[in-house]
Amino acid sequence: PLSARPQSKMAGAGRAWRAGTLLLPPAWRLRAPGRAFGAAAGRGISGSGGSGRLVLGAAFALGGGAGLCLAARQRLQEHSATELPAGSLQLTLYQYKTCPFCSKVRAFLDYHGLPYEIVEVNPIMRKEIKFSSYRKVPILLANAGSPLQLNDSSVIISAIKTYLISRRNSLEEIVSFYPPVKTMTERGKEVFEYENKYWLMLDEKETKRVYPVKEVRVEEMKWRKWADDWLVHLISPNVYRTPKEALASFDYIVREGKFGTLEGLFAKYVGAVAMFFVSKRLKKRHQLREDVREDLYEAVNEWVKAVGKNRLFMGGNQPNLADLAVYGVLRVMEGLEAFDDMMVHTNIQPWYERMEGVIQK
Repeated sequence: PLSARPQSKMAGAGRAWRAGTLLLPPAWRLRAPGRAFGAAAGRGISGSGGSGRLVLGAAFALGGGAGLCLAARQRLQEHSATELPAGSLQLTLYQYKTCPFCSKVRAFLDYHGLPYEIVEVNPIMRKEIKFSSYRKVPILLANAGSPLQLNDSSVIISAIKTYLISRRNSLEEIVSFYPPVKTMTERGKEVFEYENKYWLMLDEKETKRVYPVKEVRVEEMKWRKWADDWLVHLISPNVYRTPKEALASFDYIVREGKFGTLEGLFAKYVGAVAMFFVSKRLKKRHQLREDVREDLYEAVNEWVKAVGKNRLFMGGNQPNLADLAVYGVLRVMEGLEAFDDMMVHTNIQPWYERMEGVIQK
């Protein structure tokens, strides 16, 4: 198995209207006609004994380096790999539901119509991935003739996309094009990185077919990297901006996760307080403004401006890998105040709703 840098950086929650019609839709749905609302932990929490482990596990489930992912063990909808024709990809995704990096992979797989099975990982014990020396998510087990483990969301996406386009190479050979490189973080921690993870490994003919103009490829790679290096770091400070928002986030975790009564109460209140202060440290680390909403608004409007008025998506009439990455990161905030504020105060809504539409198809 390949090793990669720690992935699970943040998450929010799924919004209720996804499962059905709401009596009271989100505020950004209740806009007056003509009004422009929008278009379409770094560190763990210290503690001792079971209580500290509980909060620490929940915190890492909700984000690791950048914030939070869902602390839920429940199994999600399953896309059975047995439905694939003989010889096709058989895929199993190990994830935290609302981790933005896991969300990116799901958006990619769903958009390309690839059946896959989901295994929700317990963020405290992580026994579901005890088979792996790599202890982060997402992990994708892929079988296209021989079993392989793929780590790092961008490597997963680039490798599978290359496989779909270039059937000349085996998936095993394609994965070998993304070797892990050992590096040191600013804190002196040893991690693995992939310098070429935003590249599709195509020959000249395939490259011209997928990227008829060189600038198209450069643009896609630039914004995929932007989603990983900047956009994702805005999620946690916004989701935990105030004690009220932090409590709402952990309330969702407890409701969706597998907690006992006392564990749930502890995770909800102690976890919310702890992550509220962690978010302040993240704000300082990433040099965000006092009101972190302004950074979020600026970022998503920058993305909308880059897409432009003459394209449905950055990929043109259909999303490219940059569209899928940005959408995957943003949707982990669904159901939270930060998401509704973003929809009301930016130009993201039309593009976002188009993305929902094409992925649901």
